[in-house]
Amino acid sequence: MRISHIETFLVGNPWKNWVFVRLSTDEGIYGMGEGSLGHLSKTVETAIHEIKPFILGMEIFQTELLFTTLNRHIYADGGQIKMCAISAIEIACWDAIGKALGQPIYNLVGGRCRERIRAYANGWYRNRRTPEAFAEAARKVVGMGYSAMKFDPFGTAMGIISPREEALSIDIVAAVREAVGPHVELAIECHSRFTVSTAIRIGQKLAPYAPAWYEEPVPHNNVPAIIEVARHVEIPVCAGESISSKQQLAELLSYNEIDIINIEPLHMGGILGSRKAADMVDAHYGQVIPHAAQGPICTIACLHIDAATPNAWLQETFEDFNEPWELNVVTNFPVVRGGHFELPGGPGLGIDLNLDEIYRHPYHDNPDISLFEEDWQFRRATQLES
Repeated sequence: MRISHIETFLVGNPWKNWVFVRLSTDEGIYGMGEGSLGHLSKTVETAIHEIKPFILGMEIFQTELLFTTLNRHIYADGGQIKMCAISAIEIACWDAIGKALGQPIYNLVGGRCRERIRAYANGWYRNRRTPEAFAEAARKVVGMGYSAMKFDPFGTAMGIISPREEALSIDIVAAVREAVGPHVELAIECHSRFTVSTAIRIGQKLAPYAPAWYEEPVPHNNVPAIIEVARHVEIPVCAGESISSKQQLAELLSYNEIDIINIEPLHMGGILGSRKAADMVDAHYGQVIPHAAQGPICTIACLHIDAATPNAWLQETFEDFNEPWELNVVTNFPVVRGGHFELPGGPGLGIDLNLDEIYRHPYHDNPDISLFEEDWQFRRATQLES
């Protein structure tokens, strides 16, 4: 069963564009993948079409050769852009393989380790940046059954943060902790905002609120910098979503300071690449929490990785807090019940593309949201409505 054709579909939602792949085979079976990359999804789409001649005619079962061909034979680094293009194709191959064999992907990469997957909520704080508004929104999240949530309280900070803004950020965290009680896990997102000294100071102030982790306090490019932060704070530091190779992951793990890794499957080569990355983390006694801030196909791919990965801890989800139509771009998306995802059903990924819904939401030329603009947490749709 050989790869005969690769199509791409761009979908414009209010806060970013997604890029989906449909890979067809010469036996009529097809698979779905995703390669979304925020502001650069159209760039990734172009990369997919530039690299596909290298693997047309290849058997879909040759996922290792496919990755090696696209990663090594194309003699350009490409970073996240190239890896998103490769991952989209790799995920689509696994979807087709699962359909051909009548098995969910997780049964093909280790089998299920759990019967359901605990989720943590993100994207829930589309509200004013006040302690009261965050606390009210957090109570609603707990009311929906979630026992873990993540949020960025730091406004538009970049590098340093003013004393007034820093105090407000800490007050927001305190208000959320008081609102949800001591047993809900709170993850504090930083979006790589800070200098090392600022990240250390804020991390020390967060300790009384017992965050589950402190995510990407400094940019990922300088590994010793994030290690320095981890060595000076008492709370767990999480990193990994921005790295785009197992070599970068190996460097991050080598210090034995970071043991919560939020791998991004679209940066790590897709399904099998993420399973390998998780094993690397396990060798350092760490946990993985797959990053899923893209479209629904990425989230479903994460669920298959979680199901087959012993050291997968939690799964990020935006889906309950996105625009209502966004889940309609695929069929059979698993819902969160009681704060947990059920395992995906059906062969392959267990979903299909809803092309009618996709065509109703074409690519938009407007810039995606910027994490350094006022009220970014509302996303574009809410800002326009208000």
